[in-house]
Amino acid sequence: MARILVACEESQAITKAFRKLGHEAFSCDLLPCSGGHPEWHYQQDVFEVIDKGWDLMIAHPPCTYLSVAGAWAMYNKDGSINETRMKNQNDALDFVRKLMDAPIERIAIENPISVISSKIRKPDQIVHPYHFGEKASKSTCLWLKNLPKLKHTNVVEKGEFKTWIDKKTGKEKRQATWIYDCLQQAKSPEHLRTLRSKTFQGIADAISEQWGGLFLNSFSNENV
Repeated sequence: MARILVACEESQAITKAFRKLGHEAFSCDLLPCSGGHPEWHYQQDVFEVIDKGWDLMIAHPPCTYLSVAGAWAMYNKDGSINETRMKNQNDALDFVRKLMDAPIERIAIENPISVISSKIRKPDQIVHPYHFGEKASKSTCLWLKNLPKLKHTNVVEKGEFKTWIDKKTGKEKRQATWIYDCLQQAKSPEHLRTLRSKTFQGIADAISEQWGGLFLNSFSNENV
């Protein structure tokens, strides 16, 4: 079985999916884990554990300063560049570059539609939860190193959308129902970011089964 590091993951969704298949998987995040298995969690900087002999790393770098959805915040009201925001974005991009260059044979970087595409390189694949049995649309970009693209396992409907009136602006909005539910459940902006960045179980299962299967095949061939 493989040693797998899931970086920037406090939910342990992917970590637990790999563990179910027998792999030695660990999550890593600056936050304590919410997945119920602190014994499988490194609560520290990922680069402090990057050299522990991992066979595969899957990383979810924080998208706060990377997502194109936050592009509006790059400019001040007078149209000038927000220098603080620009520095934060550059730091976030440097973090991604370091993850991509980590001394691990197989790497996957996951993020939504982001400036990684324009500042570093385009993703190797874009998937949605509805490709894997989840009735939801959420663009999930994957930058891959020595890994095949994920195969769609169960393509279903894209999910429902909800139209509602924003109380602050009075304007009508239309969003995917799962995003609307996140807005209703969120207790703070930080909690909302956590809810919106969750990994859907269908994607977690596809990642663990397909990429974890590479090691099963490899180890089987070594024993022939």
